[in-house]
This record gives sequence, C-alpha cells and structure tokens, in this order.
Amino acid sequence: MSVASRETMTAPPSTAYRIVEVAELYSDVIKRHAVEGKFVGASEAESPWVPFGDNAAIRHLGFDVRRNIFSNILWIKSPGVIGTHRHRGTVVMMCMEGSVRYLEYDWVATPGSLITETPGQTHTLVTDHPNGVKLFGWLEGAIEFFDDKGTFIETLDVWWFINHYETHCREHGIPINPQLYL
Repeated sequence: MSVASRETMTAPPSTAYRIVEVAELYSDVIKRHAVEGKFVGASEAESPWVPFGDNAAIRHLGFDVRRNIFSNILWIKSPGVIGTHRHRGTVVMMCMEGSVRYLEYDWVATPGSLITETPGQTHTLVTDHPNGVKLFGWLEGAIEFFDDKGTFIETLDVWWFINHYETHCREHGIPINPQLYL
C-alpha cells in the first residue's frame, strides 16, 4: 500500500474491552528482562506528604536510580519561596492547584500550565497565591541549591529524595511502598 492511499488514523481503531494478544518478535526476551510498570494510587497511605522546609511538603511518586530520575508533587502550602536552585537535568512540571512563577521570568503558571526546564538554568520558585501551589514534577538529574548570597548549599538527587522519603517513613512507622521504585 502506498503512503498516499493510506487513511489517516483519527483515533485508536480498537474498541475492544478485552486484552488483545499482539505479536511480538522478542517476547521471550521481554518476558525475561522487562521491568513491570508501577502504580501509585491517590491515597496518602501509598505515599505520604513529607515536610520540605517550614511551608512545603513533597509527595514522592517515583524513583529511578538507573537514570537519576524522581517524580513527586511539590506542595507549597501558602505564599512562599523554594530557594534559588539550578537543575542539572530536564524538568517537566504541571501546575495542579494555585499558581507559581520564577522571579527570573515574566510568566505565571496556573492549573493546567506546563513548565519545562533545561539543564543549567538558575531560578527561584515563588508562589504568591493565598493557597500556595501544587506542582506535579518529573525531574531528571541533580538540583543544586544556593543561599541568598549565591553560595552553594546542597545537591539533591534521586538518592537524596529516596532518603527523604524513607527517613520520614521510618520515623513515623509508615511502610515503605515498593511501587515507588522503578
């Protein structure tokens, strides 16, 4: 069939409410080596809010130690700042509630807004919203934090975030959820 004679797909063609067996050339290899996907539900029993300073908390959603990737929801509970920081990997965030901006830019993210960051940029996260902000984030690489004079404070990476989560769980008798580890 030539490219010109193909119909354009406007939606997935299957409406089957059943598992469809699909041929796979390397199915035996996939069965031996693939890592099963994970699921973390909405309940705080599956991932609690862990304090992140006086006015913020993080709900950890995933840790991938092979690629230094971590996923979470950052909640700044009222107007406030997450200090000046620099990402050493790509960041994708979605504003879920409230609003947020960077002091260094002229935009304000509101619910449904998508924020992407590339490695090397330094910025200061601020929410002026009376109810703060909740941001879903998928972060790759380390984050370097600086004080108000530009002096380096600490590097946060997947290992820092795992320790943040596990320490909180141990201190509060909360079971560690294996579904968070990719």
